[in-house]
Amino acid sequence: MTGTDAPYDSVIRAASIVLAFVMGAFAGSFLNVVADRLPAGGSLVSPRSYCMACLRRIPVRDLAPILGYAWLRGRCRRCAVRIPVRVVAVEAVSAALFALAYLKLGYGLAFGVFCACAALLLAIAVIDLEHRIIPNRLVVPASFVLVLLAPLWPDLGIDREFVFEHARLASFVNSLVAGVGGLSFFWVVKLIYPQGMGAGDVKMAGTLGLMVGYPGIVLSIWAAAVLGGAVALVLLTLGGRGRKDAIPFGPFLSFGGIAALLGGAEIVDIYLAFVERIVGI
Repeated sequence: MTGTDAPYDSVIRAASIVLAFVMGAFAGSFLNVVADRLPAGGSLVSPRSYCMACLRRIPVRDLAPILGYAWLRGRCRRCAVRIPVRVVAVEAVSAALFALAYLKLGYGLAFGVFCACAALLLAIAVIDLEHRIIPNRLVVPASFVLVLLAPLWPDLGIDREFVFEHARLASFVNSLVAGVGGLSFFWVVKLIYPQGMGAGDVKMAGTLGLMVGYPGIVLSIWAAAVLGGAVALVLLTLGGRGRKDAIPFGPFLSFGGIAALLGGAEIVDIYLAFVERIVGI
């Protein structure tokens, strides 16, 4: 690379990051539609976006992700009812995830697969948080697609640890074992403590295993448990929840899955280095 090429490459990289961010913001806008309509069994394509308060259609100029919310100051143009903060939060998180995916993977098949997986997990997190359900209409089709993709992870360029000579066979076995393992583990937890685990969590653990493989599923469950425990402790301390109040686990599983997809190997290395330092002390 010559000195004159460096500024040009920097501009191209910055533009690519912005493009990924914008694509993620629009994906987040669609995920809001999914979160609003799927639990009620509504169509995701019809009718066009409308205000949930006054039921009037939202003008196209107000549908720009993130910017539209800021332009309207968080209120409907027609009835002035406040737009839920969740709307812009989902758009912003989705945009950030797409940008991070580009930084890690660049544009290509791996980028598309990661973004689709992250969008699925984000939709599940929002729906479970608001409605206390993990819809079969999301996890069942996703599991079917992930089984079909299972032999192809090496071709997609997504990090996995394959120890067999035949990478595609190893990839399929890896995903299948992780999926069955995740589902079985949560099924046993549900048998032991039915009040603390829903059937949706069990099915989601199986889907997550197919998605992130091994050791990704272990990292996902560990991250979900740590974050879930921390949030529960904070809520108990602040009085936001009682000891017997249920807290949806789907959002924490989604967080763990995204963490495993984004930097599973790096997170494990950091954790092991931290443990080694502590033990050394």
